[in-house]
Amino acid sequence: MIIIRYLKFWLRMVLFAARGGKLFYAWVGSLALVAAYGAYHYYDHVIEGLAVTNMSDQVSWGIGIANFVYFVGVAASAALIITPAYVFMRKDIKEVVLIAQVLAFVAVVLCLLFIVTDMGRPERLWHIMPLLGKLNLPGSLLAWDVVVFNGYLVLNLHIPGYLLWRRYNGVEPSPWAYLPFIFIAMGWAVSLHVVTAFLLGGLGSRHFWNTAILAPRFLITTGASGPAMLTLIFYAVRRLTPLAVKDSVFEYLRTVMQVTLPINFFLIGCEVFYEFYTGKLTSASAQYLYFGLHGYHGLTVIIWSAVAMNTVAMIILLSSRMKLLSWVHFLACGLTIFGIWIEKGMGLIFPGFTPTPLGEIVEYFPSMAEVAVNVGVLALGMLLFTLMAKVTIGILTGELRVPGSELPPPATEPLVTAEPPQEPEPAPAV
Repeated sequence: MIIIRYLKFWLRMVLFAARGGKLFYAWVGSLALVAAYGAYHYYDHVIEGLAVTNMSDQVSWGIGIANFVYFVGVAASAALIITPAYVFMRKDIKEVVLIAQVLAFVAVVLCLLFIVTDMGRPERLWHIMPLLGKLNLPGSLLAWDVVVFNGYLVLNLHIPGYLLWRRYNGVEPSPWAYLPFIFIAMGWAVSLHVVTAFLLGGLGSRHFWNTAILAPRFLITTGASGPAMLTLIFYAVRRLTPLAVKDSVFEYLRTVMQVTLPINFFLIGCEVFYEFYTGKLTSASAQYLYFGLHGYHGLTVIIWSAVAMNTVAMIILLSSRMKLLSWVHFLACGLTIFGIWIEKGMGLIFPGFTPTPLGEIVEYFPSMAEVAVNVGVLALGMLLFTLMAKVTIGILTGELRVPGSELPPPATEPLVTAEPPQEPEPAPAV
């Protein structure tokens, strides 16, 4: 009986996710076409090998690994929503926390896809699978990365899945079935990015990554790019769906960005001082990134563009004249997303290979085939998030539920807007 109920649940979810208007079908169809185009180019990767890319023996990690590092932060940013929702009992944030967890799940899926598409022989993954191969725990940092990623994937699949299943059936969720996992997910999100930083910092021959503040920088940039992306997503949810997202949620996300962006600049300043003031030989990678090296300056314009984007975003967010949910606010969020993506991806991974331990300078620029594959993976992730978020919102608003369920759906309360200040009443004459 329970199996039949599950099958009906999945069937109704699929049918609900496939239903929409012309704008919805245009959006989903466009994403599907872009994903198919990326799959076509990935087929060339598999058949021809990584010779179709611009990767080499000197630069063995491409744009896929850069995207992987960035989306690790997007996945970890769910903790910024989970913590106030369940620790500080913020009801306004708790109403949208499941959407953030869906984003975390999709981000982990994207990370795994970026890694697989950047590998020349993905079928060899079975070598690190338990029982089939050897995971090499606890000695291998890569093995720890595999554990934390798959564990975080399961956590962000179980928690929203269980809560949505109970809501769909009109039954109150049992706290013991999800609250312990929520608190585990909070710490797991931090370990997700810390292990990734240790994986890079543990490569002793790559001096650009051998810094103790790499893990703190990863976490701080997560607190900047994650809220920026959630702001845009929540605003789209607010405008296009019946789910109410209160102004206080956007205010909280803006406050987080107001704190994390200046701290990120402080940490960058610490690294710049450490790299350039001492004049040490191992500063060649930083020299190449920021000012060019021996006539090679492929990333100089790109990294300074990221610095400019993050600077403008920080000034906008710290300005007292910036209105919440204005076009300037959205501009700051967009600049933060792209600025952190450059700084944390291309500005981190590629300089680590330049120059090589032998002193060679080989510049890397992704080929069009690599770009197509990565854009296709990103389109696939956006398509997956669109469908999963649509089902999540349908269950939360009561549009998708078991007919006749006793538990009413959560009320879509009117949006909370700032009330204009009231003029004080004059004091009565004595």
